Amino acid sequence: MHTLGVPFLLFWLIWGHSCALGGKVNKHKPWIEASYHGVITENMDTVLLDPPLVALDKDAPVPYAGEICAFKINGDDAPFEAVVLNRTSGEGVLRASSPVDCESQKEYTFIIQAYDCGAGPSGANWKKSHKAVVHIQVDDVNEFSPIFRESLYKASITEGKIYDSILQVEAWDQDCSPQYSQICNYEIVTAGTPFAIDRNGNIRNTERLSYDKQQSYKIMVTAFDCGQKRAKEDVVVHIEVKPVCKPGWQGWNKRVDYEPGTGSKQLFPKMHLETCGGPLSGVKAMVELQTNHIGKGCDRETYSEKSLQKLCGAASGSTDLLPAPSPSTNWTAALLMDSGRDSDLIYRFDGRQAANVPDHVVPQNLTDQFTIATWMKHGPSPGLRAEKETLLCSSDKTEMNRHHYSLYVHNCRLVFLLRRDFTQLDTFRPAEFHWKLEQICDKEWHYYVINVEFPAVTLFVDGVTYEPYLVTDDWPIHASKIDTQLTVGACWQGGEVATPRFTQYFRGSLSGLTIRPGRIETQKVISCLQACKEGLDINSLESLAKDIKFHFNPAQSVLVVEGEDVDSINTAMTKVSYINSRQFPTPGLRRLHITTTVQCFGEDTCLSIPDIKAVVMVLPPSEPRITIAGSNRLVRPASDLRGPLGVAPFKELHITSTVMKGDGFARRPGVMEVMHNLDYCDVLVIGEELNPDRESLEIQHSALLGKHLDATNSTSGISIYGVDSMAHYEQALRQVRYRNWRPANLSERRFRLTCSELNGRYTSNEFNLEVSVLHHSAPVEHANHMAVQPQYMRPVHHPLMISFIKRSAPPAATVVIVVCIAALVVIVVIGVYRIHATHQEGSREDEDEVKDAEEEWDNSALTITVNPMEVRQEEHEEEEEEEEEELVGGVTSVESENSDEEEDDDEGREAAKERKQKGKLGWDSSSITY
Repeated sequence: MHTLGVPFLLFWLIWGHSCALGGKVNKHKPWIEASYHGVITENMDTVLLDPPLVALDKDAPVPYAGEICAFKINGDDAPFEAVVLNRTSGEGVLRASSPVDCESQKEYTFIIQAYDCGAGPSGANWKKSHKAVVHIQVDDVNEFSPIFRESLYKASITEGKIYDSILQVEAWDQDCSPQYSQICNYEIVTAGTPFAIDRNGNIRNTERLSYDKQQSYKIMVTAFDCGQKRAKEDVVVHIEVKPVCKPGWQGWNKRVDYEPGTGSKQLFPKMHLETCGGPLSGVKAMVELQTNHIGKGCDRETYSEKSLQKLCGAASGSTDLLPAPSPSTNWTAALLMDSGRDSDLIYRFDGRQAANVPDHVVPQNLTDQFTIATWMKHGPSPGLRAEKETLLCSSDKTEMNRHHYSLYVHNCRLVFLLRRDFTQLDTFRPAEFHWKLEQICDKEWHYYVINVEFPAVTLFVDGVTYEPYLVTDDWPIHASKIDTQLTVGACWQGGEVATPRFTQYFRGSLSGLTIRPGRIETQKVISCLQACKEGLDINSLESLAKDIKFHFNPAQSVLVVEGEDVDSINTAMTKVSYINSRQFPTPGLRRLHITTTVQCFGEDTCLSIPDIKAVVMVLPPSEPRITIAGSNRLVRPASDLRGPLGVAPFKELHITSTVMKGDGFARRPGVMEVMHNLDYCDVLVIGEELNPDRESLEIQHSALLGKHLDATNSTSGISIYGVDSMAHYEQALRQVRYRNWRPANLSERRFRLTCSELNGRYTSNEFNLEVSVLHHSAPVEHANHMAVQPQYMRPVHHPLMISFIKRSAPPAATVVIVVCIAALVVIVVIGVYRIHATHQEGSREDEDEVKDAEEEWDNSALTITVNPMEVRQEEHEEEEEEEEEELVGGVTSVESENSDEEEDDDEGREAAKERKQKGKLGWDSSSITY
């Protein structure tokens, strides 16, 4: 106890002394700077202060009173704390109590005070310094990459220009400091592009761009902040190059395909006029369909001239001066033909060809009214002083060189000469009529019609009327007995020269040259004969704006559209269509040409609109296959052929037409039956021509009534022509009658039938028909061998005429069936003929009975009994009969000259046969069924 008492006592003495002197020891409060500025790097905890954090106390070196025990910060939101490092020196440090983020707060301001340790260990009587302001700035760390404000940038420029700035891209940085938050650089990543970018993100083009070369560009751009940190993701920039705003039509296709049979098709459904924003007062557009290379100027019906005139309702009686060459129309055989496509009959004259029309063809009854019509294609004549080029000329055949009437071209003028005879006129009257037209020498096809109502003469060109600009009078021609010669392609000079020759040759092309005496052609018929089957059209007229005006030319190959508003014009142009009404149009290109005129306010023209050139491609039509079917063999008794109506060879005839159509799903072709017109059907006689003394092939006029059909016949056959339906042709052909009033020795007569559509463009199969005569005799009494039939005998039943053709049967199968049946019929006919020859009686009364029996013969079934054991014997006897025929003088292969001699020979031959065959074969009348 005594050991511990001295130190303890000493402690209390010192502590008591200090307490007694406390108020006197800690006399001063600590001192610090009035303000501090500090910097701390974000995400770090040490703050660098300026000046350093140091507190001083004047009480030093007194323990406690002269020492610094703490620094305190006033401000709950300041994430800092102050720590005393040395109590004696008063050094301290400021550090972050929690992470400091510059992006959240860039700087802090708070109050700090220093505290001494008081008067003793207990810290009593401590003193604090004055308040010092601390301003802390948070230094940024480049922790974020630049980010572009847009995910995609787009811009468009006009070709051919250099831009200072096409567009500006912009990136930003989340860092707080200017050093790291600012974007100091942009860069184009895509190499080889004609673009550059500056430090502010402005993109410009480094060269003039071409729309034709490249319409758009895609480039990649990146950004860097001032700490050279690159953007995390690059940005895409699309730059579209637009063509220079050129006024013109846009949104149209250079080619439009036309499917035959689809009616009207829009040509420019999306077309619109670009005016580059200029105010307009009016627009005029002209659409031209160019078809000069198609047929005779456009797609027309290519039927023969006769068929077309019948179809258009023209008066009959016209003479075709340029028909297709044939045995009956051979004067055109030496001319140059230029059929081209689509079966058009075109004659080309090169200045060296001409043809004299036979006298029997030339119309002899020209009166004060007649019509000359032709298609002509003609160009400028070579040379400075062109000669006359004659299309048609009627001149003296011999002795003199007078032109009675002619049609010729001279220096691109069309001249018609008409010199009347003194017997008709004896005064000075109009003789030459002149027309000066561009069409005469434009190297295009035109349809010319000259209507003569003397003394007036009117010219129609493509349906438009033209009066002559010059009429020259002359005296009539003196009457003479000199024959005239009608010439095509030149003029005949038969007199006043050493050698008759052609002169004034024509150079060009002609087609359908006709002359019709006694009548002039009507405007309606002329328009029909030259009408185009293709042209321009406008759909939905009612939907057009009220300010739209439009009109067509007569051929509907030119359309003019006018309007004041561009939108109205655009709507109207989208409704312009192409139409071809032909069932089988001519395939190929049709050119389109559009010219446009724009008017501005106060100016005539202010914008130049380029012309448009496009094409319509008419696709090839499905070609029809015309099939004629029916019975190929007709067997009739002689009485039917001798009858007043004869027989109808084509009574079972059927005409069908099919086309191949592809299956859109399985892509397999299929056959589809179609209906269309025909323009002629020819029935030709095969072998010897018809003998008018004993046979005829004709059709009654009543069979053609109510149809657009006509017919001509000769010893070579019969021709039915005219544009009409297949059904009407069927009806007419079924009424064609063949008569033979001397059929005794006619074994067979063969005919060939062919039909055509579009003047031979599509032709049918060749349908061959054979007409045979059935020879037979009247029944006679004989023993009935049919009561008990031996094993080697059997009855054969077969009808006389068999027609087993069905429309649904295939042609090949039909032919096989017909051939088989025909063979059986021939066997039956031979058998009947042999029996007839064996049992023919020689008396005239029996022959009359035979004729009576023939009148009652019909198509009922015939039953024949044949003994096969007698076949060889009959053949031997038949040879002997043929020898006797030659001796007796019976009719063989050569026809007798009169029927009386023929009947006498028949009586002698039949009597000889009866004597030879008497009793060899019995005829049972019960075996014939009537």
